Amino acid sequence: MWRTDELLRFGLNSRRIKKLVDSDELHRLRYGCYIRSDKWNALGPGRRARVRIFAHAHGTLTTSTGGFIYSHLSAARLHGLFVWGVDDKVHILHRARPSSDRWGKDVRGHKESFTEDDVVPVQGLRATTLDRTIFDCARMLSYPKALVIMDHGLRVGADINALADLAAASSGKRGVRTLRKALANADPRSESAGETLTRELMQRLRIKPPQPQFEVQSRLGRHRMDFAWEEEKLALEFDGRTKYFDFNPTDEVIFQERRREKALVEEGWRFIRIEWKDLFQERAFKERILRALG
Repeated sequence: MWRTDELLRFGLNSRRIKKLVDSDELHRLRYGCYIRSDKWNALGPGRRARVRIFAHAHGTLTTSTGGFIYSHLSAARLHGLFVWGVDDKVHILHRARPSSDRWGKDVRGHKESFTEDDVVPVQGLRATTLDRTIFDCARMLSYPKALVIMDHGLRVGADINALADLAAASSGKRGVRTLRKALANADPRSESAGETLTRELMQRLRIKPPQPQFEVQSRLGRHRMDFAWEEEKLALEFDGRTKYFDFNPTDEVIFQERRREKALVEEGWRFIRIEWKDLFQERAFKERILRALG
């Protein structure tokens, strides 16, 4: 990652930089900041959003000091929290109202008070603490998106009592109802954004609530299912792409998953498998589950 002044020191001029961008050898991350195109093209959406944060820090030379801190969705990404359906802008918290012209079109500035107790170094950048990040995001987002961040935040160590205190002290503030609703319905057992949204959808459609992360025994050992209705011996599994593509070879993961499922079928279990697209076909989703529940 280079600023324009760094490229000029390397011996390039503005015409050469433009030629490298036009030929797709360099990618312009934001005004005055560049990265090699092959590096950029190899990144997924989540990593691209994080790189934009570091590009902002690199471009503004404010990685450790300055009048603002990284907050909201940018802080959530720095903390490694699940986010879903949100913008990829750089979010900063500033005590004075920032100018969009000053910060750039890729930056969303927020004006709100904070103290050094709200600040923690994350990946070398000054950002809001985990609790403050969840608090800010939940008040800004719609309920399902806030619930995704709340579930994962509690899973990785956020203090539910501290968040409840923040909510109690924020009566009348914008978004506090969403914050309280997300707190009341959060479940740190959720292992992905997809599982959180599946649970939220079943609750909204008034489907009999299953047990999340339910453990059961088979001839192969103990297994954990995303959701299960124990009495009906019905399991619901969310097959998100990351489940198969993040850590292990795809063929091996799928083989082990199907092997586990066969062993559980022998024990009388039935399975419903859903994907992202099923969460947005609500009528078909509900009919499928109700039919399986009998």
